[in-house]
Amino acid sequence: MSTIQLTTSQRRVLTALVNLAENADPPVSGRTIAESIDRNPGTVRNRMQSLRDIGLVKGVAGPKGGYVPTDAAYETLGVERMDDAASTPVEREGDPVEGVNVEEIDLSSVANPELCRAELVIRGPVGSFDAGDRVTVGPTPGAGLRLSGVIDATHVDGNTLLVRVEGMETPGGGSAA
Repeated sequence: MSTIQLTTSQRRVLTALVNLAENADPPVSGRTIAESIDRNPGTVRNRMQSLRDIGLVKGVAGPKGGYVPTDAAYETLGVERMDDAASTPVEREGDPVEGVNVEEIDLSSVANPELCRAELVIRGPVGSFDAGDRVTVGPTPGAGLRLSGVIDATHVDGNTLLVRVEGMETPGGGSAA
């Protein structure tokens, strides 16, 4: 992993760019990045200038311009490119969330169904999720697992949702929780 140290603001903007670039055709506009993290477009432009100076983003000029993350951006954030990644859909309040894919599901306390939590690391804008929202994830590509629950917290910088698991199902219809 790279030794580039980023400020919290730079990391947030770069993470948003990487996530948005994975789910759309680059370049990603500064306005789109700003909307995804609820920041002013001018703030995003300022952060992009510093990220461009250290080689983490490339700027594309013109009316359809924007920003493209470099390989160094992925390395600095410690994330892999999800080129040709299998899709794991996400629903919020019963409706599919476009442009979002699950990168990782980390279960905790599965031995006690009353305390079972899942950390969902997603690619795409986390801004559309709030604590209290009901979410369903899956089916996962390998096991066909579907997980459902209520969001306890969101972590915009890391694109993580902490979910109180209310149910897990496998393709055979068996309940896992």
